[in-house]
Amino acid sequence: MMNINYESAAEAFGLLYLPPYLAVAKGSPFRTGVNFAVAGATAIDSSFFSAQQIVLWTNDSLNVQLGWFKNLKSSLCTTKQECDEYFKKSLFLVGEIGENDYNFPFLFGRTIEQLRPLVPQIVGAVTRAVSMLIEEGAVDLVVPGQLPTGCISAYLTLFQSANISAYDRRTGCLKAYNALFKYHNKYLKQELQNLREQYPHARIVYADYYGASISIYRTPKLYGFTGGALRACCGGGGPYNFNMSRVCGQTGSTLCKDPSAFADWDGIHFTEFASHHIAKGLIYGGFTSPPLLS
Repeated sequence: MMNINYESAAEAFGLLYLPPYLAVAKGSPFRTGVNFAVAGATAIDSSFFSAQQIVLWTNDSLNVQLGWFKNLKSSLCTTKQECDEYFKKSLFLVGEIGENDYNFPFLFGRTIEQLRPLVPQIVGAVTRAVSMLIEEGAVDLVVPGQLPTGCISAYLTLFQSANISAYDRRTGCLKAYNALFKYHNKYLKQELQNLREQYPHARIVYADYYGASISIYRTPKLYGFTGGALRACCGGGGPYNFNMSRVCGQTGSTLCKDPSAFADWDGIHFTEFASHHIAKGLIYGGFTSPPLLS
């Protein structure tokens, strides 16, 4: 659900926004970058979820997106030498991906205990994608971890608890859900280290989305979020201004006067101001390993 707006990172580097792949696939090659992301996409293939009667928004999983990359590659370069030369000047952002592999099962009633054993499979799908990209010629790759999704208003509304101990006293976030995403991140970091040993010529950067964003939830007003970090700016009412029957943009939803005073835009996405803050933390604030700008 919640994600970092890649445009914020592009702006920080003074780069052009990336067009979606499907918008340029049938045109002339776009040599300055392409965005393969699809809303609601999963790291694991969609067939895994359909076998469990879990309905996804899209079947365009990470493997499908990798297929698109291979199609595009053939229009960018032909020989291995030409591709190596082209890709050594490119930066590959692999995600963030994997959150929807948890989101949809949760929406269909699965529990944290049921999903925790799925972490190696989800991480494995991501690391296999990284490996494939390196085999195709990628040298510089950034692989994001998961966000503290137990803090977003959608989760706080849909998975609310009458037990006060379920909530972090400092942030108001759901502890058990955030613990799952921290476990995912720990596992991902271990697997990325294995890839660094396997591909010493590649620079594989872990982007700590969790660390770059959690401070907003701990001290939102310190960062200018006077409306707080847990309540959505745009939504259909309730304690966190999130309502599945009146989501942002639908009849009955309301919009806050100043979106920059809120970290949460619609219960699913960050506001632009929050995205900028997190992107700066990733680029300049030490939340990448190794440092992105080293």
